[in-house]
Amino acid sequence: MQVKWSHRMGRNATVRALLTALAVGGTIWAQTPDWRRVGSLVLDGGLASPSSGAVQRVWYTAEGALRIQAVSGAVFETADFETWKWIAAARVPAAALEVETGPANARVSRPAEAGSPIRYAIGSSVYRSPDEGRSWTDVTLAGGQSILGSPLIDLAVSPLDPEDVAVASGSGIWRSLDGGLSWAGLNEGLPNFPARRILSLSPVRVELAGGEAIWRPGQKTAWTPVAAEFSGRERALRSSLARQAGVAEFTAAAATGDFAYGGGADGRLWASPDRGGSWRTFPVTGGGSVEAVFVSPADPRAAVAVLSGAAEGRGPRVVRTANGGLFWDDITANLPPGAAHGVTADIASGTIYVATDGGVFSTTADLARFAPPSSWTKLAGDLPDARAFDVRLDEGGNQLFALFEGFGVYATLAPHRQIDPRVVNALDHSTRAAAPGSLLSLLGARASSARVGSFDAPVLAASGTESQIQVPFEVEGSSVALDVRTATGARSFVLPLQPVSPSIFLDRDGSPMILDADRGVLLDGSTPARAGSRIQILATGLGRVSPAWPTGLPAPAANPPKAVAPVRVFLDKTPIEVSRATLAPGYIGFYLVEAQIPDVVNPGPAELYIEAENQKSAAVSVTLVQ
Repeated sequence: MQVKWSHRMGRNATVRALLTALAVGGTIWAQTPDWRRVGSLVLDGGLASPSSGAVQRVWYTAEGALRIQAVSGAVFETADFETWKWIAAARVPAAALEVETGPANARVSRPAEAGSPIRYAIGSSVYRSPDEGRSWTDVTLAGGQSILGSPLIDLAVSPLDPEDVAVASGSGIWRSLDGGLSWAGLNEGLPNFPARRILSLSPVRVELAGGEAIWRPGQKTAWTPVAAEFSGRERALRSSLARQAGVAEFTAAAATGDFAYGGGADGRLWASPDRGGSWRTFPVTGGGSVEAVFVSPADPRAAVAVLSGAAEGRGPRVVRTANGGLFWDDITANLPPGAAHGVTADIASGTIYVATDGGVFSTTADLARFAPPSSWTKLAGDLPDARAFDVRLDEGGNQLFALFEGFGVYATLAPHRQIDPRVVNALDHSTRAAAPGSLLSLLGARASSARVGSFDAPVLAASGTESQIQVPFEVEGSSVALDVRTATGARSFVLPLQPVSPSIFLDRDGSPMILDADRGVLLDGSTPARAGSRIQILATGLGRVSPAWPTGLPAPAANPPKAVAPVRVFLDKTPIEVSRATLAPGYIGFYLVEAQIPDVVNPGPAELYIEAENQKSAAVSVTLVQ
C-alpha cells in the first residue's frame, strides 16, 4: 500500500490518507465469514522463479494452451500463461517422452513439427539438442543443480513452436520461449501450494514435504522455506509416546500437562494420565487412521480426535472424550462422507471445527461431559472447493485459520464469536488491559450503546460481528466494567485497566502500521525503513493527553494533544529518539508516535516496540536498510 504524501500535505494528511485507505479494506466482518487468504501460493526456493508443489504431467493442447496435472490429480489449464483454470474430467494423454538414451540417460522429447532436428531431454537437468541428438547442451544447470528444482518429472513442446517448451518438476511448472536459454515459472496463481498442515500462527508456519515455510507479516510475494523444526518436534513426540506405549508408531499425538494422547493407523486411541507412565486404549471400529488429536489446554481430560474413515470416508470420523480417554463417543453425526484431517476447538463456547475432504465444518458440543452434539454445518464464505487439510484457532480463540489442498491458508473471525463475544484491543486483537482513551473491539456482536464504568462510551463503528468502542479518558482504577447493549440484549465484561497499555496497529495480515514520515509510504518487507529516516507509528493505549481532549471527538489537525506519559521506542531493544507522541490528527483513539531511525543500522528485519510507564507493546518486525 502506498499513500501519496508531500511536505505540502504535512504529517496529518499522511495519517488521514493511510487510515482512509485502511477503511476501504476494513476490519468489519460480514455475517457470513469474511475469509481472506494468508500468504501467496508460491515459495521463495532460490530457483528461476518462485516455486510451488510438484507437477506430475505437462502437455500442450493443439491450440497451444498449456495443461498440467498436479499430484492431487487435478488438471489445470492456462491459455494466457498468467491465469489458471480447473478442467473437470480432463483426459490426461499418455507420456510423450521417449525412453531412449540421451545425455546422462535422460528421457527425450521430439517437437511436433515434422522434420525438426531439435530434441529436448530431462534427467538431472534439462538438455537441448539442435541436431537430432548428436550433441547436447545443458540449459538449466547452475551451481551444480537445475534452476527448475528437482526431480524433473515431465517435459512438453508446443505444437506451434519448437522453441516453446515446458517442464514439470518437483517444484512446479516452468516455461521457456527460446529453447531453454531462459526460463520463467508459471506457479503464481496456480492452486498447487504444497502445504499439508498448519504448524503455528505467529508467524503462520506450514508443513511441506521435507520442510516448512513461514509467512511473516509484511511479506508480499512468496513463502520463506525454513528448516523442519516444528514438524521435527512433532515427529519426535509421536515417536517418544509410541515407544512409551509399546507400539510401533503413532499417526497422531498430542500432550498437555500430565495427559498424553496418541492414535494409530488402525483407529486405536491411546491415552495416558501420567505423562506416559501408564496407558489406556480404546478402539474406534471402522474409523480408519487417526489423523489428528486436539487436547483442551484448560482441562486435558477433554480431547477430540479425527479419523480418515475406513470405507470411502465413512464410519466414525470425529470422536471425543471427557474423561481422559477412558471412553470416546462418536460425534460424527451428519458429517458428510470423507476423511477428516484436522481439528481444533474453543472450549468456552463448545465449538468444534474439523477440516475434511468436503471443506471445514463446525458443531457445538459439551467437551466436559458426554452429551449429544448439534448438527455439523459447513462454513460458508469465499473459500475454494477443495479438501481442507487443517484448521486452527489463534491463542485467544478469535481468528480461525484453515488450510486447503493447493489453495493455501485462509483466515476469518472465528464464527463462534457470534455466540460468545469477546472484548479485545482494537489494534492488535490482544487481551491486554484497557487504558484511558484506548480503542476496544467487541468481537461477535453489534453494539448500539456502551458504558465504561460510570461514563458513556462512544461506539465508533459497528457491524453484525464487530463493534469498536473508545474507553473514556476519565476512567480510573485497576479494573472497569464495560456494559454494552446489543440486538440480543445487554452484555457486561470486566476489563483490567491501566494508566497506559500501548499497542501498535496491525492490519488484518499482522503487518504493523508504520510509515516513512518523509515519503508517506507504508513500510514492509519490500519497502524497508532507511537509516536516518523518520518513521511514524500508529498506536493506541497511551493514556491521557495534554491538553485534555473529549472522548469520541477526532483530534485536531493543528497542535494535537500530547501523550502525558513519556513514550519510548525501542529498535532491537535499543532506545531510539522519539520526536513526538500525540493523538493522530483527525481520528479518534489513535496516537501517532514519531521516531528517528539511527544513521547506522544492521540491514534486515529488526524488532520494534513502544513503551510507556514500563508497559510495553507487543514487538513487531520492521525491515531496515542502510
